[in-house]
Amino acid sequence: MVPLLLVLLLAVLLFSAGFVLKVLWYVAVIVLVLWLLGFVMRSAGTGGRRGRWYRW
Repeated sequence: MVPLLLVLLLAVLLFSAGFVLKVLWYVAVIVLVLWLLGFVMRSAGTGGRRGRWYRW
């Protein structure tokens, strides 16, 4: 009985880890798109001054 519960628990943990990793891929793609949009917005800035949409 205990090994069966451990296998079921492991299956649930692996399923939830897979779901979390899929969500993290979506977050990574959204961040990449925002980062690339930052370059476009920076290049369309004012005149000769290089404007930055972020400050590092």
